[in-house]
Amino acid sequence: MAKYDINKVREDFPILSREVYGKPLVYLDNGATTQKPLCVLDAMREEYLNVNANVHRGVHYLSQQATDLHEAAREKVRQFINAEKTSEIIFTRGTTESMNLVASSFCDGFLKEGDEVVISTMEHHSNIVPWQLQALKKGIVLRVIPMSDEGVLDMSAFEGLLSEKTKLVSVAHVSNVLGTVNPVKEIVRKAHERDIPVLIDGAQSAPHIAIDVQDLDCDFFAFSGHKMYGPTGIGVLYGKEKWLEKMPPYQGGGEMIGTVSFEKTTYADLPFKFEAGTPDYVATHGLARAIDYMLDLGIDNITAHEQELTKYAMEKMQAIENMRIFGTAPEKDAVISFLVGDIHHLDMGTLLDRLGIAVRTGHHCAEPLMHRLGIQGTVRASFALYNTKEEVDTLVAGIERVSKMF
Repeated sequence: MAKYDINKVREDFPILSREVYGKPLVYLDNGATTQKPLCVLDAMREEYLNVNANVHRGVHYLSQQATDLHEAAREKVRQFINAEKTSEIIFTRGTTESMNLVASSFCDGFLKEGDEVVISTMEHHSNIVPWQLQALKKGIVLRVIPMSDEGVLDMSAFEGLLSEKTKLVSVAHVSNVLGTVNPVKEIVRKAHERDIPVLIDGAQSAPHIAIDVQDLDCDFFAFSGHKMYGPTGIGVLYGKEKWLEKMPPYQGGGEMIGTVSFEKTTYADLPFKFEAGTPDYVATHGLARAIDYMLDLGIDNITAHEQELTKYAMEKMQAIENMRIFGTAPEKDAVISFLVGDIHHLDMGTLLDRLGIAVRTGHHCAEPLMHRLGIQGTVRASFALYNTKEEVDTLVAGIERVSKMF
């Protein structure tokens, strides 16, 4: 497939042509959220204007039309990650809710005091705190996979953590700080050798690389719409049917019920058992359109463009005096976290902003990783399908200009 025309693509994102402080916007905070193409906004506006009605059970025309769009989005997601069945696709508010859903329902269904969950050093807080809540509630124990200074997981240590007490492994596919692409297929294989299920946090992988949950053979996979050019407030949890059938509901209310009486309630079939209340059916339609947009460009093309950009940025940034880059794993994707000398990350980020360059600063919801690295925070530049080498050059020039001020 031919590479896409980056200039034509950028026209689909009007925000990229605006100015900040009189400077052209260079948006490099895509790990936090991506910008939205016009086709996504147009699709959502069209639905609100012409098809807006609550989904499922409505007998009138608009409700049936809205339901069709909503369920078509579920099928689109199924195809996108190559799940076996649409019943395995649960809509949530985002990766964080998906992770909380598994932590709550899986622990309620299968874990008891003393049982262990294995995570890694580089996890986002959304794959740490939900398990800590369960530790307080049920007495489960968290075990942590160590990593090297380069940001590579210690796989022999991982195997050593697995025991008869291990009931689940939950790891990030791609680190939101280091950009490390973890060997999740190998992690799944080693866990499955002991009949241990695996949850993958795909928030930072689904926007960048092709996902095939059947090939990965993971038991759960979570990701967010807003990090892949879709609307905010919509996410996905994929789960193997054999687990979802046995897990208790995460929330109660409308939509997730079969029958209700004051004596007893039965639950709806999958996936509705885990979708209490009115879903964000307009956002699911927007997510489907965002997936179409990515597929039209070609996932492999997006991957190649972003990896070329990351490699280019790494080479340029490593040449900056006193540059420290965190995360130099051989398998790395679309994220560069850095510090320059003793310049505080907030100072660097604030001054880059005055040059029109949007980056993220702080601990990136990964405080334990910062402790492992012996720092308080970093500046993070993260790339998307619409970023250019010229923008990387602007970033590098901006870093050098700020550095001279100190």
